Amino acid sequence: MFLSRFDGQSKLLVGSLMSGASGGLRALDVFHRQQRANPDMSLGPFIETLCQDEVPCPHPGAQTLTVKPLVCLFPALFKQNLLSFIYLIHSVLPPTSVLCLLKCLSQDPHPNPWISALGRQLRRSLGVHDEEPLYTPLCSQRLKELSQRLVVSGETGGWAKCLTGPTEESGSQSASGLSELGTQRKRKVSFVTVDSGGEEETGQQSKRIKMDVCGNECVSAEEQNANEETSERLERDARAETPAEELQPAPGRLCDSLPEHIKVSVLQIKELLENQTEWDQSSVDVFKVLNDCDPAQVEVLCTSLSLSDLPEQMLPKLCSSVLTLTPDLSYSTTATLIKSLLLDKVLSLSEPASRSLVTAVTSLCSHYPRPMCHALIGQVLMEKNIGNPQAELLNRLIESCLDSHYRLLLLQVTFKVAWSEAVLSIIHSLLDSKPDLNEEVFTQFTAQLVSQGPQFTKSVKFAKIMLTVLTKYSSHVTAPHKHSLSGCLTLNETFLKKSLQAALKRIAHTK
Repeated sequence: MFLSRFDGQSKLLVGSLMSGASGGLRALDVFHRQQRANPDMSLGPFIETLCQDEVPCPHPGAQTLTVKPLVCLFPALFKQNLLSFIYLIHSVLPPTSVLCLLKCLSQDPHPNPWISALGRQLRRSLGVHDEEPLYTPLCSQRLKELSQRLVVSGETGGWAKCLTGPTEESGSQSASGLSELGTQRKRKVSFVTVDSGGEEETGQQSKRIKMDVCGNECVSAEEQNANEETSERLERDARAETPAEELQPAPGRLCDSLPEHIKVSVLQIKELLENQTEWDQSSVDVFKVLNDCDPAQVEVLCTSLSLSDLPEQMLPKLCSSVLTLTPDLSYSTTATLIKSLLLDKVLSLSEPASRSLVTAVTSLCSHYPRPMCHALIGQVLMEKNIGNPQAELLNRLIESCLDSHYRLLLLQVTFKVAWSEAVLSIIHSLLDSKPDLNEEVFTQFTAQLVSQGPQFTKSVKFAKIMLTVLTKYSSHVTAPHKHSLSGCLTLNETFLKKSLQAALKRIAHTK
């Protein structure tokens, strides 16, 4: 059509804008790809070409030639997608170029109501004062007429005003009327039952009044209420039969609740994660949107991006980009991101963690230890069925990423969870790292050891924990502690029993 007017990059945008109802989003995708390939790429030439005057093909019999902006010669779908696309990126475009394009679109002799509304909305986003409402004059007139017909009068009230005058019909007339509907256009009708209210001569009989409701555009109040009740009942039944996970809204719908600039960033991040190319600085900068989100928006963003399903080989690259952000992310934002990105992957481990997962977890833990302890390590410890792969990963974090304060915090978490062989491995790693135990925490830990002893009489890991307590923490052991631990040692059935008893005897100077 008019593609010869555009350069190569602009032709791709034109093609995407002509590709159906989702053309605006497709154009945004093309634009981001072009920007990554050429950071200096600008939409200026594209908009200038659209604003150029063009002489359309004259109609048969036309005596004069007319000149119109090129954008006016495109079909309505293109113009609607164009304005949707411009609205998404207007913050990075010169306002003068956008206003020039809107001025050209206003010259269309047959304006489309949707295009007009999008144009006015875009002007408002640019800060241009526009008193004209988003709806068209025809829509305004219809709204006024409807509101006037709904005004309650003294004699008849409510919906009676928007209905035509009642006409009584016999049964035969109704039957003949129904037969005529077979060849005529169907009309929506409602039957309103009018009770005589107390007159004895009419008794409890009622009149059936047939009314044409607002020229095929309105539904009667009774029919609407019945439909609503039916749909609510069906919805309740469906919810009762549908699993909870299927009731979760789709990621696309969740994203609708986000501000426009965050929606744009979600699309950019999604495209970035789907590509296998190297990331440059502009790719990293797209994650700055995380500092603009509140906790609820971060959760929606993570769900929309399906971060829990992200391939593990992408994790180091993403985590590296997050760690370069300045300022640092808030605690709540980081905790939500860690939980969405890593928790399911760690819990689902059935073999040692991959190098990519280990790199991602250790890098985030080194930079953000507090949210990592609460959103990942603590959550893993709370799980009942963790195994050796989870324990190995957590031990690596404890040994290389956490200082004494956070190790003590995690040791206290183990007081509240069910102990297993995997948890025993983590506890042993925590004790070996020598957190700063005070008397109160050591007493709590000793009581936990004694209470858990009967179910781990044959556990070598439990025996090693006891040996660590009696050797590395002997200065903390008081007389009551020694008495309790002595009773626990008598139940031990491992090859370390004699070593444990010898270590206990060496603690002579108890408090």
